[in-house]
Amino acid sequence: MNRRGLLAATGMAAAAALAGCSGDDTDEPTDPPSGTPTEEPTETPSDGSDGSLPEGSPSSPNERLRGLIAGNAEFALDLHGRLTAAGDADNVFVSPYSVSVALAMTYAGAGGDAEAAMRETLGFSPGEETHLAFAELQDRLDARTTADAGPGSEADEIEAFRLDVANALWGEAEYRFSEDYLGLIEQYYEGGFNEANFANDHEAERERINQWVSNATEGRIEELIPENGLSPQTVLVLTNAVYFLAGWRHAFDPGDTTDATFTALDGTESAVPMMEQSLRTEYADLPDTQVIELPYVGGEVSMVLIVPDEGAFEAIEAELSGPTLFGAFEALGAADGDLRMPRFEYDFDAELRDVLGELGMEAALGPGADFSNMVESGGGPGIDDVFHKAFVSVDEEGTEAAAATAVDMVESQPPESFDLTLDRPFLFCIRDRPTDAVLFFGRVTDAGAARG
Repeated sequence: MNRRGLLAATGMAAAAALAGCSGDDTDEPTDPPSGTPTEEPTETPSDGSDGSLPEGSPSSPNERLRGLIAGNAEFALDLHGRLTAAGDADNVFVSPYSVSVALAMTYAGAGGDAEAAMRETLGFSPGEETHLAFAELQDRLDARTTADAGPGSEADEIEAFRLDVANALWGEAEYRFSEDYLGLIEQYYEGGFNEANFANDHEAERERINQWVSNATEGRIEELIPENGLSPQTVLVLTNAVYFLAGWRHAFDPGDTTDATFTALDGTESAVPMMEQSLRTEYADLPDTQVIELPYVGGEVSMVLIVPDEGAFEAIEAELSGPTLFGAFEALGAADGDLRMPRFEYDFDAELRDVLGELGMEAALGPGADFSNMVESGGGPGIDDVFHKAFVSVDEEGTEAAAATAVDMVESQPPESFDLTLDRPFLFCIRDRPTDAVLFFGRVTDAGAARG
């Protein structure tokens, strides 16, 4: 088939009118969002205003959020492409949301060429638009964590899933940080400021930050910043941590899990625990690939699995972009069928400085970058490295995922039925359905190396 099948099949959907929907907790699949992300705003803006825009703001709250999600999805696929091209790992898993939040807090202090480079690479908007959008998205994600308890329940609501997000700044004591900058981070990201002593004991501060990350991710992310990852020249570390735990709306029966063969990208075969169930869900059979959505309890957050045909994985992975991913979401439709997929668990870590430079952020890296908006006067720090670590576990009950990002700054200058077996490499993401925000994205090319 045409190697650009997914692009051709989803391109029209990605150009559809911007619209969205929210899931419910019935057994019927909910309608998927349209091919470009959005959700009409219903909550009070998190900046405490009445929803009016800052002077000179070019967009409405809904446009802000839509632009942020579209830009973040494009960045997610760009980042994934660079990390897989490096060839250092068969299975890759990152949280583009975590990386973007940590870099958005950094972006708040950027100026000149550094600001322009970050805006272009990360898909951000000028001024406070990006920070307003992140705060609005966080408000909406917080609202997803409860669901209708259903008939016969004494409670009105139940915990649908856990999505814990934490931000923090760790700054050298007595450094001349701008009060306006620190205030912006607190207002939009609830990022508390912690005084640190990198100059005299950077290793102790590294251990303190790593312990904060471990606590924020239920122990799933340890040693985010490696030994000697910081230095006496470090003046600021910006951290984000994300923890996700959710049960499937339709759980797999462990009694139906059996060993089966998974063929890795290099052709090697291994026996893996293969889960199995018959279900009604959202599914699409596209040229060269199949797409299936597995909702979590509450119906508003899901895992979307993209399973290229045998021999088509590399072509499909290479052509994926934000619009084609949203188009795949749009193509989903209700179907009944049988699903078999491996149980898997693995972690992934990367130092992102070189990758971000390749993506276009070179002007924001190094001690000569312009982050003068972080300081009271003159000079300012620059990005030395960006550390990222992520963990995912998928089993019969649901999904546990965690990720953390640290920015180290130094002083500078559909058909009706389906039958799908994931016995070959596949891509997957964890998606907030009403907004299409991509919270996590990854691939499994060797399930034998990712056994749960």
